[in-house]
Amino acid sequence: MSHLPTVTDRAKGVVGPALAGKMFRLGRYLPPPDLAPFLDHYWIVEWDLQGRPAHTQRTLPYPCVHIVFDRARTGIWGLTTGSFDYTLQDAGKVCGLRFRAGAFRGLLGRPLHTITDKVLALGDVFPWDAAAVQDAVLDTLDDAAMIEAAGALLRTVLPAPDPQVDRIAAILRAVESTPGLTQVEELAAVAQMGVRSLQQLFSEYVGVSPKWVIRRFRLHEAADRLAQGGDVDLAALAQGLGYFDQAHFTSDFRRLVGKSPGRYREEARQAGGV
Repeated sequence: MSHLPTVTDRAKGVVGPALAGKMFRLGRYLPPPDLAPFLDHYWIVEWDLQGRPAHTQRTLPYPCVHIVFDRARTGIWGLTTGSFDYTLQDAGKVCGLRFRAGAFRGLLGRPLHTITDKVLALGDVFPWDAAAVQDAVLDTLDDAAMIEAAGALLRTVLPAPDPQVDRIAAILRAVESTPGLTQVEELAAVAQMGVRSLQQLFSEYVGVSPKWVIRRFRLHEAADRLAQGGDVDLAALAQGLGYFDQAHFTSDFRRLVGKSPGRYREEARQAGGV
């Protein structure tokens, strides 16, 4: 396989990463310079569970659109507001393109909120033969070839870069890097925008509200800390992430992850952390 620049930070959206690493291989690769204005990264999941029980993997999606090449369901995945479960069985591989928040607006040609929690066929947006392009990407020898094929397809439909995408990226960096930032009004001040203008920008370009993004990033952070299996004070964690009380944090966490923070931390310890 050719050398590919990889994403080095942890995949915080993967629930139970210690167990997940035993069930499938996840490769995440940075885009080449000409596609960097549009893509966060490529991702490839490959598994071989032949003779073993199926494994259902849960993820906590980021505020991004994905193009996914998958024998089971190739398509354009709008932002998923809840958790996402995928059952791995037998053997297979999937190749995905994660777009930068807001970057799919120019390809879609309409507000992103119109595809939130929806999956579109490739032909709904692009002049592609879905079966042919799926084969072109998945009938390849290695990750590098898959990425090359997917990138070549994307280059045929790219619009001009939109400066709003960089603006949104800066806003999201502020959310992700500032755990104490928990209110939309605070985020609007950081973005030097009015609250209503910020909400309109997110509806048009991201597909969800700023409040949703703040809460999701806080839960990503909580799940990542607990997945390390260390001694984490749950009350302090809840307070540090801006929750009024631990009960509210526990309720949000259980709804998204599927188990309480305490149980998730204990299972991570049993699995050996990551």
